[in-house]
Amino acid sequence: MSLSLQRRAQESRLMAYCSPLLALLLTLVTGALLFWVQGREPLQGLYTFFVLPVSDLYGLSELGVKAAPILLCATGLALCYRANVWNIGAEGQLLMGALIGSALALQWLGSESGWALPLVLVTGSLAGMAWAAIPAVLKNHFNTNEILTTIMLNYIALNLLLFAVHGPLKDPGGFNFPESALFSDSTLLPVLMEGYRLHLGALLALLAVVVAWVILSRTFVGFQIRVLGLDSSAAHYAGFREKKLVMMVLLFSGAMAGLAGVSEVTGPIGQLVPTVSPGYGYSAIIVAFLGRLHPVGIFLASLLMALVYMGSEMGQIEMGLPLALGGLFQGVLLFFLLACDFLILYRVRWVRAGRDAAASEA
Repeated sequence: MSLSLQRRAQESRLMAYCSPLLALLLTLVTGALLFWVQGREPLQGLYTFFVLPVSDLYGLSELGVKAAPILLCATGLALCYRANVWNIGAEGQLLMGALIGSALALQWLGSESGWALPLVLVTGSLAGMAWAAIPAVLKNHFNTNEILTTIMLNYIALNLLLFAVHGPLKDPGGFNFPESALFSDSTLLPVLMEGYRLHLGALLALLAVVVAWVILSRTFVGFQIRVLGLDSSAAHYAGFREKKLVMMVLLFSGAMAGLAGVSEVTGPIGQLVPTVSPGYGYSAIIVAFLGRLHPVGIFLASLLMALVYMGSEMGQIEMGLPLALGGLFQGVLLFFLLACDFLILYRVRWVRAGRDAAASEA
């Protein structure tokens, strides 16, 4: 007896949409088992993780704060993945947006200029865009693998940020802590509700989703991106400029990630710190696929991922659980999503050697 994989003649469209829900259900079951193994009440653990963080208005506003950067990064990544360009560098592009945006924001300390905030946001977006242009140029002109280049650039961006907060951007009056000075009010994003941290960046993230939807479904460029992702040979035969499309989707993705980074430092954080991102750029990869690369799906998936972040913090406070449990939930969710997608494409069968031989002779 042996296992055999057989590609299905036709993929189930219904299961393709149900796959994320099934992956989520399996993740919840696995989470309950994890709580039980640790000697905790499973239902109490799931309630603390997924319900308690959003049980009041403040929790819901915090959900928007957490979801905004993930949504921005995932929206940009979705365009890349639609074009079959495997950008793993949203984290680095986010960090560069935060770094360069902060460097400019620190030039307006004590200023009340109305141009300060727009210029800082644009600069952060351009920084993310420039960082994404590096793997685009390398891929177009040297045929490098964008997966490897974008991953390596993530680590370079992180070390540049660490250098900045320990060196040139370090607050001289900050008691030697690795952080910049607090930004002035002119470079801070306005909050949407008094007394809450939900800021204008959340609306920018929603606007990005609408823009991505329009590009993908209502423009000729979006059509070209989809064709390139489905069949690059067909795109080449149709005369589409593949290199231009690769550059375009990577620049768009970099701009969205850069905007996410600069929105974090000018929003809830208010200064540049080493922990600008707890891994939003990497989580956005899961969100993009969990949302089936569709803007609406990505919006819902980003809320779920933000809830996982909040749940891990709540689990640490209420139950003394390790903060890393949130990362574990993300990994389990991705595993089950990939497993479900795999089973949509392939059928697993037990094959008997004798029957196989007889079939071969026949």
